[in-house]
Amino acid sequence: MINLKDIHIGNLVEKKWQELDIPLDRVCNFFRCDEQEIKNMFQQKELDTGNLLRWSKLLEYDFFRLYSQHLIFYSPPAVNNKNEKQIPCSLPVFRKSLYTQELIDFIIELINIGEKTKQEVITDYKIPKTTLYKWISKYRSYERE
Repeated sequence: MINLKDIHIGNLVEKKWQELDIPLDRVCNFFRCDEQEIKNMFQQKELDTGNLLRWSKLLEYDFFRLYSQHLIFYSPPAVNNKNEKQIPCSLPVFRKSLYTQELIDFIIELINIGEKTKQEVITDYKIPKTTLYKWISKYRSYERE
């Protein structure tokens, strides 16, 4: 399991690259750089978004989702006052959250070990009630008997 609290993106990119066994010369051609620059990227804790996007395309893996999951797990919940005036945003607004298998497993585990109730999960993580109950039904084997 990946530690989403402390993401070292260079190491994770390197692991995925090794799994796919892509020749280093192909990677160098894709990035238009030499082997040392690629190896330096593997050592970096953070990569600029342009390079991370290129790695995501080359390795066919959404590395940005690791950061999205970090935000879901470790950011404080937003205060939602319906009486306050909403500030318009010029950036895209995403309607759906990203629910990866790791997130679903984490939530189910919280419920199973009794750390959170179903209602606390719904409130704290803003997961729709129907979604949570579908997860529980689908992953029933995880539930305590």
